[in-house]
Amino acid sequence: MGRVMVGVIGGTGLGEALGGLSGGEVRTVETPFGAPSGPVTLGEVGGVPVALLSRHGEGHLLNPSRVPYRANIYALKAVGVTHVVASGAVGSLREELAPRHLAIPDQVIDRTFRRPGTFFDDFAVHVEFAAPFCANLRNALAKAGTGLPTRVHQGGTYVCMEGPQFSTRAESELHRSWGGALIGMTAMPEAKLAREAELCYALLALPTDYDCWRPHPAHVDQQRLIEEILGNVKAATQNALELIRRALPAIAGLGEKPCACQSALALGIWSDRARIPADVRKRLEVLVGKYLPA
Repeated sequence: MGRVMVGVIGGTGLGEALGGLSGGEVRTVETPFGAPSGPVTLGEVGGVPVALLSRHGEGHLLNPSRVPYRANIYALKAVGVTHVVASGAVGSLREELAPRHLAIPDQVIDRTFRRPGTFFDDFAVHVEFAAPFCANLRNALAKAGTGLPTRVHQGGTYVCMEGPQFSTRAESELHRSWGGALIGMTAMPEAKLAREAELCYALLALPTDYDCWRPHPAHVDQQRLIEEILGNVKAATQNALELIRRALPAIAGLGEKPCACQSALALGIWSDRARIPADVRKRLEVLVGKYLPA
């Protein structure tokens, strides 16, 4: 695999804090799927090349359904990213996953319905997705969590809902009955697109509250509840930044470790390659150039 470049996608909280992770070149990337959420910042942290992107854009103006997921993943691939660590604020569906903890899920249930979920509208591509998050990358993050001043949970199922409204109590209880551990709005189709782009991808989830399955104390009014959640976001963000910093050297070492994520398209292109038009090959060269020469 060779040289590793780590893409960091910042979600709620972490998106605004990415500037503290690294300074560097700010690059505007054009993609066949429109503009990304914002520019990509290229730099180094401890000698490890990184590319930083805020998922919701400057000022957090993009709600989860409006995030240009295809453009974001394409842009990271175009600048040379090989591994993606994505973050996102989530609700907890389990008592043990307390606010301000961190979690590294290993499974996902996709309940989104308004978002383009593939790069490949012009020919048929079917990638394996039984393990939606890269095991090598997840392990690197988990090991880096040792010694943090908060608990880091390994594994668990992330339920990705469309939003932007939060769950009803009935929905929250349904997600719990499915075995869900976390509820969020942004992991899908981001993880699917990362797999299509042959990028190793893992999610660092930041629980901020217990969703609505667990009743809030009667004495806590809505204003105090929001303040508490924002405080949880801030605390979890600082822990997430520290975990990412600690994990970067280990992630850089993954360049010598073969990973199936990096060849997801090898058996994934089902269309007759001779019939895929030259202009389509050219437009998607960043993604398929090694399989479909322009």
